[in-house]
Amino acid sequence: MPDSIAPPEELQADDVAAIDELRSSYDQLRGELGKIIVGQESVIEQLSICLFARGHALLMGVPGLAKTLLVSRLAETMNLSFSRIQFTPDLMPMDITGTEILQDDGSGRRQFEFAKGPVFANIVLADEINRAPSKTQAAMLEAMQEHRVTVAGHSFTLDPPFFVLATQNPIEQEGTYPLPEAQLDRFMFMIGVEYPSRDEEIAIARSTTGAKLPTLEHILDAEKVMRFQELVRRVPVPDHIFHFAVDLVRRTRPDSEESPDWIQPYVGWGAGPRAVQYLILGARARAALLGSYMVRQEDVIAVAEPVLRHRVIKTFTAESEGVTCRSIIARLVEELSHEE
Repeated sequence: MPDSIAPPEELQADDVAAIDELRSSYDQLRGELGKIIVGQESVIEQLSICLFARGHALLMGVPGLAKTLLVSRLAETMNLSFSRIQFTPDLMPMDITGTEILQDDGSGRRQFEFAKGPVFANIVLADEINRAPSKTQAAMLEAMQEHRVTVAGHSFTLDPPFFVLATQNPIEQEGTYPLPEAQLDRFMFMIGVEYPSRDEEIAIARSTTGAKLPTLEHILDAEKVMRFQELVRRVPVPDHIFHFAVDLVRRTRPDSEESPDWIQPYVGWGAGPRAVQYLILGARARAALLGSYMVRQEDVIAVAEPVLRHRVIKTFTAESEGVTCRSIIARLVEELSHEE
């Protein structure tokens, strides 16, 4: 347990036991994934935070970094249904949502019956989501935001838990349709998947070029995941943590009185209120996963980059000078932390 912090008085005894159970389950989950996935501990942590906070994640990384394998095995350890959608320029909305087909009911009469598409799964991997046209992205946006799809004027609810994990290739941009800011904002995290270290790459070569990959044990089921999602929202947050999250987000806005002078040349648009919500939810989920009974400032700092990196829009000046969103966020966090 981090720092041996005693449970706060407002936390019920059942919630204390549930947090301990969640941390134990999370440790088991990492252990199972470690049988196949080498390294990527921060990616696994951030994916888990998104899942238990009821958010969606956008993974940025070059091909070959085991993004698809990680997501499919994550679904396996949680005993959740999984589907993978390869986004292409000719992908239509009905290809992901499903469509109505004319069926014979056995008595000679025909009627339309809805055939569910691949979006009807607990964990959906949207591979190279920026390769699909805007209509298809709009259908995915409705599923992400409303947890339902609309086909031929009829709405169909997606079964919980529902988690969209999308990937983008940061290198090849030919034939892509950049995601609109409204859709980017629906992703709780943008997770950077980096190259493995030398030792990790050696371990990858050894483990993936030999015998068949092992089958993973089921750690969680849908019912437990939803129970833990409810638990995360009950983790106490001290008042100063709310102030810290709000101050951090407001400093990303170049026209805000709270923002430092150096922000304006580098940032065109800052993060909106949804960033504050995701900072708090992400911090709550991280605290619970690590067995803490209360959100701490370090939890907010840990989720600041994946929450803000796709919500801070750089200027041409920043691009020309090689200033990255990650460096902007890191500087803001450091300056604000020193003021606390």
